[in-house]
Amino acid sequence: MIPLSVLDLSVVTTATKPATALRNSIDLARHVDGLGYVRYWLAEHHNLASVASPAPDLMIGQIAAVTKHIRVGSGGVMLPNHAPLVVAERFKMLEALFPGRIDLGLGRAPGTDGATAYALRSRLDRREGDDFLERLHELTLWETRDFPPGHPFNNVVAMPDDSPLPPIWLLGSSGYSSELAAQVGMGFSFAHHFATHGAVDAMTNYRAHFKPSSWRQTPYAILAVAAVAAETDEEAEKLALSMDLNRLRRDRGQYLPLPSVEEALAYPYTDAERASIARNRSRFFVGSPATVMEKLQPLIAATEADELMIITAVYDHEARKKSYSLLADAFGLAKKAAA
Repeated sequence: MIPLSVLDLSVVTTATKPATALRNSIDLARHVDGLGYVRYWLAEHHNLASVASPAPDLMIGQIAAVTKHIRVGSGGVMLPNHAPLVVAERFKMLEALFPGRIDLGLGRAPGTDGATAYALRSRLDRREGDDFLERLHELTLWETRDFPPGHPFNNVVAMPDDSPLPPIWLLGSSGYSSELAAQVGMGFSFAHHFATHGAVDAMTNYRAHFKPSSWRQTPYAILAVAAVAAETDEEAEKLALSMDLNRLRRDRGQYLPLPSVEEALAYPYTDAERASIARNRSRFFVGSPATVMEKLQPLIAATEADELMIITAVYDHEARKKSYSLLADAFGLAKKAAA
């Protein structure tokens, strides 16, 4: 069976404050570590009332310290917000502390609105436009030490210098992202849960055009999907109502805490809103474990995904843990001793 992993946003709900959401992430990581999930990635978002964690590197250290088997990484670090040297130093530190268990996933977007993005960078530099490639190149140079002769950075060492950068993954939701990951020879993770670009096109294109590099010799593509599993289709559909209303609000630029099922049931939807929810449901995989498997298998086969990364953002934390347990059983994961 395909390996399973987790993408976690540290979701804030109307009943779960941000501090509790962060602790829930640690609890969920412990849970899935014992279930046999292979990877646990944390996102970076800023100025969003629905997401508690703006600093995945801090959470990675906390989670790696209380788990035993699972790889822990960023899904991802939004590189436009950070000096490449800072990213290199922090992830080399994490690799030194937890060797062989850290991933560095990188995103091209700032993960926030324009004003917040400016606040994040206003004291760092004055570069305008998309400078992701420049930043990615500089980040890799801190590892390879291939700065040109006479370059001032030749006198700067990213510490700890006896630990390598962990594996680098490029995250994306477009054809360009897949092409870039293929060209630079890095791992690729496709965000099917919010992409408008087709997952099959992006992931098969990545595999077809992959160029071996010092980072990876062979392509490896992760398919990230939103899924909710429960004992029955009816129960899962009810849990997913919170996601439906949340997505409807996000499409309007309203990044509110995740609403309860009761709030979603009471919401006075218009016909246009119900149509929008129906369209968004094409990106969600909801139902009993058998139903979710039946819906997912054709996409997994068509994309030739090497790994399935699941985001389950439901209102109740125990229901979220149960969803991951049910999917672990359905996909035949080998349970491991809890950390």
